[in-house]
Amino acid sequence: MKYFTEEELKCQHCGKYEMDEDFMEKIEALRHEVRFPFIVTSAYRCPEHPIEARKKAAGAHTSGRAIDIAVSGERAHRLLEAALSMGLSGIGVNQKGTNRFIHLDDLEWDKDRPRPWIWSY
Repeated sequence: MKYFTEEELKCQHCGKYEMDEDFMEKIEALRHEVRFPFIVTSAYRCPEHPIEARKKAAGAHTSGRAIDIAVSGERAHRLLEAALSMGLSGIGVNQKGTNRFIHLDDLEWDKDRPRPWIWSY
């Protein structure tokens, strides 16, 4: 990887790195396209991660095909435009308060997880 390290993408709970290689190629291309650094707030999460453990079913991050990027303002707009043009299928937007971020994933449609889909936190 050119723009990311395993350290910043590993589970913050157990320390495992299980990011999907194809997904990371897309994220690398996205980072190259927008031409600004990504501050990763969350990437891979093991099923025992406190955020995942509270959910009824495993979330996108447990697949290794999801990432949260700290971003706001004009850069958030550029990131959204590029993510949509690259076909990322799950986009979550938190643009209020002090911990602003955008979630990106490339999961397929599932009865419990429709895609393409955009949501806000």
